[in-house]
Amino acid sequence: MLRKLFYIFLMTLPLSCIDPYKVDLVEGEQLLTVDGFIHTDPGPHTIKLTRTDTYGSVFEGLIRPVRQATVSVRDSQGLVTFLTEVEAGQYQTPNGFRVIPGLSYTLQIRLLDGKQYSSFPEVVHPVAPIDQISFRSVRLATENRLEDRFGVEFFAHFKDPSDQVNYYYWRMDPSVFVLVTNPELFTNPATHPTNPRGPAPKDCCDICFLVEKPRIQQFAIASDENFNGLNTVVPVAFIEDNGLRFKDTYRAEFLQMGISQGAHRFLRLIDQQLSITGSVFDQPPANIRGNIISLDNPDEKVLGYFIAASVQRSTVYVKRSDLEFRALPRIIPDDCRTVSNASITPPANWNPGD
Repeated sequence: MLRKLFYIFLMTLPLSCIDPYKVDLVEGEQLLTVDGFIHTDPGPHTIKLTRTDTYGSVFEGLIRPVRQATVSVRDSQGLVTFLTEVEAGQYQTPNGFRVIPGLSYTLQIRLLDGKQYSSFPEVVHPVAPIDQISFRSVRLATENRLEDRFGVEFFAHFKDPSDQVNYYYWRMDPSVFVLVTNPELFTNPATHPTNPRGPAPKDCCDICFLVEKPRIQQFAIASDENFNGLNTVVPVAFIEDNGLRFKDTYRAEFLQMGISQGAHRFLRLIDQQLSITGSVFDQPPANIRGNIISLDNPDEKVLGYFIAASVQRSTVYVKRSDLEFRALPRIIPDDCRTVSNASITPPANWNPGD
């Protein structure tokens, strides 16, 4: 009886809706972002223009290209080179364009709404040639003792000039590797309606060449403060073994660039911010200012840094037999040509040697 009275009491209580609490957020700035560099190799070289977006916007997390801008590069001798928009927000120099060591270069931007931006002049500094790129296989422990990580660490060997202060910047061009698949393991439900996993082997193809551009560009930097004039070895990249990259042969091409002190400082701050893990030993967040300014409003923030650099290249081939540690190979039970960016034709400069 008491329980029934309790239920009746609850039913007689007034019911009401909860009004949502509206939070008024300050609208964030939509900042112009400049990404790209030019160097001494013949072009085309690419400069990307995008905009950040306001927190909570429907475009949040998307890259918003800046279209129909007028983009040019001016050197210290007065020569102006205009870039062409080849894709939305991507502007390229003419084929064959290259910078000259000793000259300075300025990036100039005029947006469709008339706003103008300019970089500070960047002097092109010479860079030492790469003697070689070496590598070693690496096995890294994880929190799960049964799931170690594997990969390959690369090192640049070079002799630093003793008669000048040098700042170095390393990047990778898109890599290429032999993609090994298993078309003989292909299955087709249409062939075996009663057995979806029934075998339907394909005659081709088990070997392709896959061009891979990392989603997040790795880079390394150094100054010769501690190795001026010495033969030096610097770690420049780590490529994780995902079970496919090192099943046969992997090619990596490295760019060693000589950059300005300002570019080195900017990249060092970027590297520090990317390495933040939430530890008490992390570097504090920094307001990273590049070398791009607004000519209409000097107080406007512009993200990015325009780099003009000398470059030296070196290519290294990594064969499966060269590696002490390897991840378990991944199986793709299909024709290798079904994988995006894969081709049975090797690149024109593919030359792994013996």
